[in-house]
Amino acid sequence: MNVVVLGAGSWGTAVACLLRDNGHDVVLAARDHDQVAVINETGRNPRYATGADLRGIAAAAIDAAPIAGAELVVLAVPSRVFGEVASSLPGDSPILSLTKGLDPATGARLSTLVRGRPVAVLSGPNIADEIVRGLPAAAVVASDDLELAVRLQVAVHSALFRVYVSDDIAGVELCAAAKNVIALAAGGADGLSLGDNAKAALVARGLAEMRRLAESAGARPDTFAGLAGMGDLIVTCWAPTGRNRRAGELVARGATAEEAATEIGQVVEGLTTAPVMRDLAHRLGIELPITEGVCAVLEGTPLTDLVTSLMRRAPTTE
Repeated sequence: MNVVVLGAGSWGTAVACLLRDNGHDVVLAARDHDQVAVINETGRNPRYATGADLRGIAAAAIDAAPIAGAELVVLAVPSRVFGEVASSLPGDSPILSLTKGLDPATGARLSTLVRGRPVAVLSGPNIADEIVRGLPAAAVVASDDLELAVRLQVAVHSALFRVYVSDDIAGVELCAAAKNVIALAAGGADGLSLGDNAKAALVARGLAEMRRLAESAGARPDTFAGLAGMGDLIVTCWAPTGRNRRAGELVARGATAEEAATEIGQVVEGLTTAPVMRDLAHRLGIELPITEGVCAVLEGTPLTDLVTSLMRRAPTTE
């Protein structure tokens, strides 16, 4: 296929490599013209996934990328601009979303912002730097259009990147958004040195929150035990390089959310998603105590107060 990947961050760069390695013609599009020039001149991304060999991948500025003639458009852009970018694309070729978040303006799942063309999402425990180093990984591609999901599975699947198919796009998207918020809390536990018992309990209860949220939106329970649910949650909460976990750790050690994002130097989706997910839970009438707590900390509540309040919640059944 002729593929355009919009967004030359770490994950967009990694997926561009996966597609190139499977024989597709890939254009990697970035906003920064200097970044585009360096990629074309050196075969390396100067900012993200710097170890990736990009030879055989053409780089282009987003406003000059051959989107109209692409057979597949891959969106690896921040959630805050996803709807704007998706609605401005020419043509009617399918979209594969790599973005893990919710629309900040409406709380909607990002795939629902795509109009007039098929859409699928790719999610799972996928640390970009490991993938560009050739380490084995797995993911799930989800779509309401099962035929499209299977075609994309074939397009991306390899001996090092195993891809499964799902038709539970709501569950996959909500897991992908929620796990970043739980990872902020897990990073906070690391920053306070609360220990592995506390962190494991937090992650397990975080998975329960993810399930409660997604089931209220009609998702299937088995999605949460899979790659998009438990798999992605585990790696996001434990990987040392995970942006959301690292942001939570920095906040626990005294940084503001803005300072943490600046130090990390990449988009930290959990910081955007947390208040959106809290508001969505209020509309759905469900309890997400960890998410509520993360929002309270981001708004100024001391993290130690959050730990105390969570531990003092009334005991209940699991």
